Amino acid sequence: MARRYDTRTTIFSPEGRLYQVEYAMEAISHAGTCLGILASDGILLAAERRNTNKLLDEVFSSEKIYKLNKDMMCSVAGITSDANVLTNELRSIAQRYEIQYKESIPCEQLVSMLCDLKQAYTQYGGKRPFGVSILYMGWDKHYGFQLYQSDPSGNYGGWKATCIGNNSAAAVSILKQEYKENIDLSQAKALAIKVLIKTLDMTKLTSEKVEMATLTRSGNFTRTNILLNTEVTSLIEAFEKSEAEAEAEKKQQQKH
Repeated sequence: MARRYDTRTTIFSPEGRLYQVEYAMEAISHAGTCLGILASDGILLAAERRNTNKLLDEVFSSEKIYKLNKDMMCSVAGITSDANVLTNELRSIAQRYEIQYKESIPCEQLVSMLCDLKQAYTQYGGKRPFGVSILYMGWDKHYGFQLYQSDPSGNYGGWKATCIGNNSAAAVSILKQEYKENIDLSQAKALAIKVLIKTLDMTKLTSEKVEMATLTRSGNFTRTNILLNTEVTSLIEAFEKSEAEAEAEKKQQQKH
């Protein structure tokens, strides 16, 4: 049925669906996992690093997490080349606003302006939707710390914790159970590691396969930090140790 209606981005099927947009969403569901958690004292983004080739030059500090301006960062899931175009556009929008108004752009305004562009690519013939979903974390003076997610359709929303990419449904269900109000950043890091270990299709999680970044406030400045491999390794070890202790305690109770 879809074959007749998926040749153009702009054609609705009889059920009222835009197949090209749905195909873009499907491409993202096979991409590397990215998750974001909003904490009381900051925000955390964690992303699965798919490219772990030893021959790659490690000049770039990050593969999936990008800094947009001094108050915002984002993580992407989907086609990396599309993501590069969109992150450059985000940086341009942020810089134009800062030059014009002498202050950082409000988080939601930046997300909304990019989503207008994404939506336009679902409306005009001869173009295809961007095959990228983006998680944004940022701070502004209006609403403090904020976490947003946007889709190829141009739809976006604010979240306390969310996940995009491969196995996102399983990750979101764990986040629903484990996320608590007023969680702090150290608890958010532990929760992110737990979710990634339980949802990623790999036998053992290592620091080479995960990128983590935090956004916090210190005085009147926003601090963004991409965690070092050693920090990620210590988080993974701490989780594995607590899991082993819980398992031992469970066995001890069963004996009694």
